[in-house]
Amino acid sequence: MPTVAVTGASGFLGHHVLHALAAMPISVVAHARTARPEQVDSDRLSWIYFDLADASADVFSRLQCPDIVIHLAWQGLPNYTAPRHFVEELPRQFAFLSRLAESGLAKLVVTGTCLEYGLRSGERSETDPTEPTTFYGLAKDALRRSLTLRCNGTGLDLRWLRLFYQYGPGQAATSLYSQFHAAVARGDGQFDMSRGEQIRDFMPADQVAAAIVAVALAPSAPPIVNVCSGTPRSVRGLVEEWRTLANSDIALNLGRYPYPTYEPFAFWGDRSRLASVLQSP
Repeated sequence: MPTVAVTGASGFLGHHVLHALAAMPISVVAHARTARPEQVDSDRLSWIYFDLADASADVFSRLQCPDIVIHLAWQGLPNYTAPRHFVEELPRQFAFLSRLAESGLAKLVVTGTCLEYGLRSGERSETDPTEPTTFYGLAKDALRRSLTLRCNGTGLDLRWLRLFYQYGPGQAATSLYSQFHAAVARGDGQFDMSRGEQIRDFMPADQVAAAIVAVALAPSAPPIVNVCSGTPRSVRGLVEEWRTLANSDIALNLGRYPYPTYEPFAFWGDRSRLASVLQSP
């Protein structure tokens, strides 16, 4: 039975990844910084707790010498523009993942971000040059480049997943999804948001997690894969869909907030690489 370790497993996306893995004949080691009640029930799942910043040289053995590591851990979100992503988080991440590479890990799957593409609009392909304009996107892109150099010649299979926009139950209270559903639950008469005309690429978190697991377990995969729906849609259209599903008549107070300046107005992902992995046996 192969062993898969998941770092940052107690987070929003980590929870969904553990659920996806629980349905498979796989031994799972879930990592988090601190112990907390967990909701994933599996006799093949064990937990380990430590801060990646304090990780020693034996982190590979502490993770029970897994065959695959799915690396989700990253601190400081959702403030994408904060310098700490580059100044503090990047060195910690590189040091931790370098130790895994040095210890004989066979496969490392790391989640990146669509913000690595920068402010260019339209469909974004993995072959496009990266031009990040946020410290978060810059740090992720620098981590990918650094790991690629570090792992060259080690035999490590490094797979980089550029996540677009996920949503679902359990998301941070500051997210659009959680704020909207909280307003509906309170019985608010209206929901404040932007004009909602910006175009994004959205996927439910359980589908994102399933894609991450599929790429991680695939015998082969491209070194960079967009995890996306490939379907452009407006933020307003998505919120209206949530409203219909919630059977709510809450009014949308459009234009209450400005558009973010750190994202292009309209962009989405090319899904062809992900589709080829998902269709493989």
